[in-house]
Amino acid sequence: MNELALIFDKMDIDTKDVLEAAGTKWNFLKFEPGLVGGHCIGVDPYYLTFKAQALGFHPEMILSGRRLNDSMGEFIASKTVKLLIKSGSFIKGTKVLVCGITFKEDCPDIRNTKIVDIYAELLAYGADVDVYDPVADKQEVIEEYGIDMVDKPSSDYSAVIIAVKHKVFTHTLTDDALSELLVDKGVIVDIKSMLNVNNISKKFIYWSL
Repeated sequence: MNELALIFDKMDIDTKDVLEAAGTKWNFLKFEPGLVGGHCIGVDPYYLTFKAQALGFHPEMILSGRRLNDSMGEFIASKTVKLLIKSGSFIKGTKVLVCGITFKEDCPDIRNTKIVDIYAELLAYGADVDVYDPVADKQEVIEEYGIDMVDKPSSDYSAVIIAVKHKVFTHTLTDDALSELLVDKGVIVDIKSMLNVNNISKKFIYWSL
């Protein structure tokens, strides 16, 4: 799904629209693009590939899938920067809010979360990045990744990246709330297509994976 999402982005096609159309087929299995962290999918396949290679077999499909999934954080950060430039923002010093750092929704587990890749890449571009996640343990995030999460977002962000589909975000990240967080022509990057695009103010630039 991540590979399809990258292709659709090149074609300027909304992945969510494609999934909704495909979902009209009775036996369609709905999978969605996104960041693949955690241990089961993010780490465990490498045990199998190591053993396979030790036996003289090169597991092309598994390793290819991992390379693609491991590159998604960098892609999302790059896409955010391109959208910021399109909105007229200067990247160096611009304020970006990342909502969520756990590797899946409504779970405090931060093991192998790929959101740190987005964070690191945005810092490399010179952005000023805040991370907010009321589900994650603040001290654990500091100890594991050296990221001091904010207790409460401020305002005047040039971009908000909704990285995890926590229920708390589905309830609180309304159009009014986003208007308080973002500057005019601010960028919303909705990785999990959590928001209803029809409810988002036209003064924002919206993009979903």
